[in-house]
Amino acid sequence: MTAFAMAFLASWPLKAMAEPPAAAPVATPLTIVAFGDSLTAGYLLPPDAGFPEQLQAALKARGHENVTVRNAGVSGDTTSGGLSRLDWAVGPETDAVILELGANDALRGIDPAIARKNLDEIITRLKERNLSILLAGMYAPPNLGKDYAARFNPIYPELAEKHDLTLYPFFLDGVVTHPKLMLSDGLHPTAEGVAEIVTRIMPDVEKLIARTRREARESAAPADAP
Repeated sequence: MTAFAMAFLASWPLKAMAEPPAAAPVATPLTIVAFGDSLTAGYLLPPDAGFPEQLQAALKARGHENVTVRNAGVSGDTTSGGLSRLDWAVGPETDAVILELGANDALRGIDPAIARKNLDEIITRLKERNLSILLAGMYAPPNLGKDYAARFNPIYPELAEKHDLTLYPFFLDGVVTHPKLMLSDGLHPTAEGVAEIVTRIMPDVEKLIARTRREARESAAPADAP
């Protein structure tokens, strides 16, 4: 019996038993720049309560360990201001961009044609760098009238269609109509309001991540031999 047992064990694929299963491949690091105004910057919020910070924490909780979200928001910025600082604010380490600009253009009653032109130029320059973009839309304040809204509100869906971008139609969706989620100025979200934004925009951010990684793999793949 002892000889039989030894022969049986000798025939067993011990190597397969000894080797642990292969670990799942670790995703390469990815940097997303949140490029916007005070809604991105975290106006009057604690350092860890702004949109980029809460978004990164939520992504980590969902298993996106190697995704960094960098805050490139400047309070008071218009689309013109964003365009002027684009090259240094969105650095060479960037893989993808969440573009959130235009609210201050509308609040100041700036001609929507100017906002459209600036956003179009920002998007064009980012795409020339092969950066994936999630466009966060904005609606004109009702007090500016229907004519202004009719010119401003279509900017985001039309640019998203033109440039084949993922669009989140309204950055303050589900927040601006709830006073408890807004600061006393009625313009900026509280920390709880930001958390609601993060929850709502998350599916589109995950689409952005998937698209960025897919396009990176495609660009790295060797060209087919003739």
